[in-house]
Amino acid sequence: MNGLILIPTILGFLLSVLVNYLSDVLPVTRKFSKPACPQCGQFHEPADYLLFKACRQCGRRRSIRTWLTVIALIGLSVYIWMNAPANLGYLLSMFVTAYLALIFVIDMEHRLILHPTTIFGALLGFGAGWLNHGPKRTLIGGVAGFLIMFGLYYFGVLFTRYRAWRMTKAGQQPDDEEALGFGDVTLAGVLGLLLGWPFIWFGLLQGILFGGVFSALMVVFMLIARKYKENVLMVFLPYGPFLILSAFFILFIPNWIGMVVPK
Repeated sequence: MNGLILIPTILGFLLSVLVNYLSDVLPVTRKFSKPACPQCGQFHEPADYLLFKACRQCGRRRSIRTWLTVIALIGLSVYIWMNAPANLGYLLSMFVTAYLALIFVIDMEHRLILHPTTIFGALLGFGAGWLNHGPKRTLIGGVAGFLIMFGLYYFGVLFTRYRAWRMTKAGQQPDDEEALGFGDVTLAGVLGLLLGWPFIWFGLLQGILFGGVFSALMVVFMLIARKYKENVLMVFLPYGPFLILSAFFILFIPNWIGMVVPK
């Protein structure tokens, strides 16, 4: 058994390297390119990058995100190895997990959900959804996820306009912050394919609740730390990571919905 654990450990590590690489280059160049130091722009040597060494030119160390991604994906790989959904299997489950991790990292760091990753995610989600719950529920889930979040997106547009009016009235320069970006809409469609109908509506609701709880905790922390400012309520968090956490729990934790929804 201990020897078999090496298989998910190695695959988790390799996928973490891929996720870190794509998270480093896609938001900057929008294509597969040589990773560079974010501080001085010096390109990393391949061996240095794979071994997580500091930049040779300026000495900047690799970010904490690099190490957290490695730890998280190795841990998730071992967990899924022992708890893989029967319809998906271990390998497909890990590719889905790596994709979700990539979107999570990029959205957290850059508040971006890139179109190429959405297209890839739609193809992956359709294939995984088809195997997991059949084509009909997959397609309905994808359409439902997109339309539900599309409605919330336009509600967010109205709130953003109200926010800009309030900032102008207060003598502040309005910015381009959005309550929800359109990337969240397309992500909801991808998650709808993965979760299928009717689980997508619960996944979106749970993700929104996760975001609300996190926001409330952040405000409480700032109050305790005496760093609270009035305009903290006007700062928007990326919702993609919370939607991804919600989808992951539903997909990979057995009987998750039954655990959180009273019968």
